[in-house]
Amino acid sequence: MQGSRTLFVHTGARYLTRTAAVEATSTNVKLDRCVVDPILSLWRESAEGGGSHGLPLVPQPTERTDDPLNWPRWLKYIVLAQVSVMALLGQFSSAAVNPAFVDLAREFHITTVQASYQTTVAIALGGVGSLMWIPLANVYGRRPVYLLSTLMTGLTALGSARAQSYGALVATRVLNGIGFSAPIALGAGTVVDIFFLHERGRAMGIFAVFLSNGAHLSPIPGGFIAETVGWRWCFYLTAILHGVMFCIILVALPETLFFRDSKAMSHESPRHPIRSRLALWGFRTPGKSLHWRDIYRPFQMAIYPSVILCATYYSVLWGYASIEFAVTVAATFSQLYDFNAGRLGLSLGLSLLIGTSLGELASGPIMDAMMRRARKRSPIDDIVPEVRLNAIWTGAILVPAGLLIYGLTVHFRAPVAAPCVGMAIASFGLQVIASVTYTYCSDCYKPQTSEVSSLFNVMRQLFGCTLAFYSIPFGNKVGYQWSFTCFAVICIVFFLPIVWLMRRGQSVRERLGKPSFNTSL
Repeated sequence: MQGSRTLFVHTGARYLTRTAAVEATSTNVKLDRCVVDPILSLWRESAEGGGSHGLPLVPQPTERTDDPLNWPRWLKYIVLAQVSVMALLGQFSSAAVNPAFVDLAREFHITTVQASYQTTVAIALGGVGSLMWIPLANVYGRRPVYLLSTLMTGLTALGSARAQSYGALVATRVLNGIGFSAPIALGAGTVVDIFFLHERGRAMGIFAVFLSNGAHLSPIPGGFIAETVGWRWCFYLTAILHGVMFCIILVALPETLFFRDSKAMSHESPRHPIRSRLALWGFRTPGKSLHWRDIYRPFQMAIYPSVILCATYYSVLWGYASIEFAVTVAATFSQLYDFNAGRLGLSLGLSLLIGTSLGELASGPIMDAMMRRARKRSPIDDIVPEVRLNAIWTGAILVPAGLLIYGLTVHFRAPVAAPCVGMAIASFGLQVIASVTYTYCSDCYKPQTSEVSSLFNVMRQLFGCTLAFYSIPFGNKVGYQWSFTCFAVICIVFFLPIVWLMRRGQSVRERLGKPSFNTSL
């Protein structure tokens, strides 16, 4: 017994439709004939640039013109750029004031450690806040949530700039953390909404590099602003940037949430597919409403080893290869090299920025090349997501190496370039790990990508906010060469479960099955 289905195939300049005969008793698909669909070809003519591989598209797009998978390539990257910049601004908002802790402590008559708590609070709420935004986005759409959260982040940053007491500052930072958590949690889901499987490695890498570099970039202007016009302008700058971003996404960010169930597909395509997706509302998921259980959906994904092991590994390495440097550089560099706030921000920001950017140049294309090579070997059968994990080895080696270089060079009082090189190497490796883990989990559980991203965010932010409490005391007690050696060993230990996933991930996923929620996305 045979049935048939239409396959859309990437051939470089356009999509072709292939009618495939499917054996009911077999998982293999036989391509019987190939025809050009002129209507779809006209719409999708610019949807793909780059190489031609003649393989079936994964996931298969619909024939509707408002399907984000059918959008032109230039539009997909405009959306990706906006979402990535919002994620960058969120991390920028959390860390811009970090070089000015001394000035902030002096004004409010508190210790420097107490001054850092307002950043710790923002980071922690940046993780918890995503639990609220994800259910709203899955019901009412991504676009309204992006608009609301960006406006909220800008207004609360303005409140932080005008705070007249430390208590008021902490309160506004709580709301600020909730606001900037939305694009951090939703970005990966938006990438999956609009990109095919063979494109996701590069696209997810671009998003991840912006996400990582927000906290790396912020100390550079933050330090010089605090030196010249005062710490309050660190928050004023954040408010201005979010105000500009709100105006941009109001007119240029279309809704990417698309429902692929039979009820939604029964409606005709809109006459102006892109313009119709720039409305402020009207994207509510058919038959879906908010429930309290939606808040803990991300934690339901923790029962899947592919998700929880990757989230744990990424969170630990993000803490030690990013936050750890931000916590210790001010104490070590000011003592060893007599750096002021501006030079501290410059040395920290440039080191991490360069390492992360170079890491992205390596990670995304390598992952996509691995996936294309695997699909060419088996063009019709499903390619297991574990193929992507083979690209993680570079990061797994470089992060511990960078930590060791930093700890040893600080201990032996090497020239300032030496620990900066260590930070760059560690951040290079971290970017590779971020791109691989985000993309791998998105491939495993595409409809639940937002929940997976939210779990990543919660674990990363909560782990990162704990480092301020023990990093410097630990380093002062045992020496930075031993504290960073300890951190490097921890990173290696947490990599061992990822090696296990490479070998056993597919069988475990098949045994546990798929989650039962968000199946229409």
